[in-house]
Amino acid sequence: MTPAGNTIAIDTSVLIDLLGEDAGMADAAEQCVRDALAQGPVVLCDVVVSEITAGLGHGTDIMDVVEEMGMRYLPVERRSAIRAGEMQRRFNQRRAAGQGSQISPRTGPDFIVGAHALLQCAGLITRDAGFFRDYFKGLKIIVPKAL
Repeated sequence: MTPAGNTIAIDTSVLIDLLGEDAGMADAAEQCVRDALAQGPVVLCDVVVSEITAGLGHGTDIMDVVEEMGMRYLPVERRSAIRAGEMQRRFNQRRAAGQGSQISPRTGPDFIVGAHALLQCAGLITRDAGFFRDYFKGLKIIVPKAL
């Protein structure tokens, strides 16, 4: 069942900032995650776990670090996967009609992260606010601010 409430999902880009080499990006991501954790759970979906493992390696070690920070894994529900497919289809139709040619191509994982956050959580921490606002109306977006 859906935990929603004040559960906040986190996008891959913010986790890579948090765990990466750029101190400025890491500080902004850390403060944003701390603020969210003070309000409730912060979660990673299947796609984010897969992407941070692909980007940073050592999946089990990375998950240990993420869990030590207070975040946890929340799998994607079937209804979120279905919504992701619907949104990706809409995106592809817009691009085919020339309406979305100025936006960068998107893949299934982007839509899964958005649908997971919209249907199973109360918001999403991301640096990609424009895309998620456009395709996931009503989703609360939290963008880390440079310190």
